[in-house]
Amino acid sequence: METVLAAHADLAWMLAAFVFVLLMFPGLALYYGGMLGARNVLNMMTMVMVTLGITSVLYVLFGYGLVSGPSVNDWGLIGNPLDYIGLGNHLTDDESGGIQVLYIAAWFILFAAITVAIVASGAAGRMKFSAWLVFAPIWLTLVYFPVAHWVFAADGEGYSGGFLLNDIGIHDFAGGTAVHMNSGVAALALAMVLGARRKRMERPHNVPMALLGGGILWFGWFGFNGSCAGGANFLTQYVVLNTLLAGSAGMIGFAAIERLREGHVTSLGVITGAVAGLVGITPSANAVSPLGALGVGIIAAGVVAFALSFKSRFAVDDTLDAFAVHGLGGIVGTLCIVLFASDAAPAGIEGILFGGDIAILWRELAGIVITCTFSFVMTWLIAKALDKTIGLRVDEETEVGGLDATIHAESAYEIPAAGVGHAPGLTTTPAPRAVSVAHGHAEPVTASH
Repeated sequence: METVLAAHADLAWMLAAFVFVLLMFPGLALYYGGMLGARNVLNMMTMVMVTLGITSVLYVLFGYGLVSGPSVNDWGLIGNPLDYIGLGNHLTDDESGGIQVLYIAAWFILFAAITVAIVASGAAGRMKFSAWLVFAPIWLTLVYFPVAHWVFAADGEGYSGGFLLNDIGIHDFAGGTAVHMNSGVAALALAMVLGARRKRMERPHNVPMALLGGGILWFGWFGFNGSCAGGANFLTQYVVLNTLLAGSAGMIGFAAIERLREGHVTSLGVITGAVAGLVGITPSANAVSPLGALGVGIIAAGVVAFALSFKSRFAVDDTLDAFAVHGLGGIVGTLCIVLFASDAAPAGIEGILFGGDIAILWRELAGIVITCTFSFVMTWLIAKALDKTIGLRVDEETEVGGLDATIHAESAYEIPAAGVGHAPGLTTTPAPRAVSVAHGHAEPVTASH
């Protein structure tokens, strides 16, 4: 009886965590939408939300097998989807009351979809929506599914899983490699192929929206990390606490840097620091102590703040800083495992600063280099191929007029005179000037909207 109750408790927590993670999609849409100009907010939000639909369909058709299926030829490179097409052999209830494959598949769908949604940020304000609908499923199939197999698929009885997890032995609790490094580097590659926006100096049109979206992301992160503990247990409590601490430390750390460097603290800086800390703790949540989680948050926020200070010097228009926040944040979180993981934490890993084996450094570095290199090269090739065939970028008139009106026939803040509905040719009132913004650091310029 006790076992059955425990199984039900585990399932109840995991279903609640699933809802937390699901809320990350509108949260990310608000976060990214608020940081863009008013003419492109709906386009960005739609790109984020539509990835959930695309990913859900692909995952049921063949994605689950590619990620979680037995590795083809035991090479550790990609799973075999044949036994999992449509999840047909997992549609029966074993009556245990516990977590079954159907839930695991749904859980993996959300992890995959949020990764692609982050990649969309690198294309904000200049990519054809139709091209995104082609790019997203291709990227999922050729980039995310293989990397997720490398990191998440454990060896089982009579079959092999992914090589990064089982052969090299990297530690990645909740997706520092497959989710954050992968998406950050991919967003950078996509931005490089697309080129800079014609109105790169556009300022965030709705900072409160971005702040609200970031707060919803933080809420969802408790489900994101907490669900990786597999149930209602001590590990869940541990990683939820560390998630809170790292986000808080990142927020305070970024604010302190802004105050020292700029003389003021911005709301975008505060929420960016929190997200940086949350990204950093994702791979290390079960490996560091609570004091270590504070260190992860501060270090991740510091690295992200430093990277953002150089943003204006580079020609690459990584519009919403996915590479700095997610790519570098994921790398920092992984390296923090190497430095000060505590053997008293649930993972039982000892960092080299506490006398751990130096081999942990080479394992984690291998995971970083392999993931980032594969993601960048494959994303660049996919984007280049699509750009040469269907074309990725909208024309100048569409881009200058804004993608909301020209592509979606909608406006975020205007109701057509004829009433509510879709009205072609909507325009928004131009702002008097533009400013250069890197997550809250604004600098007046002479260009107009």
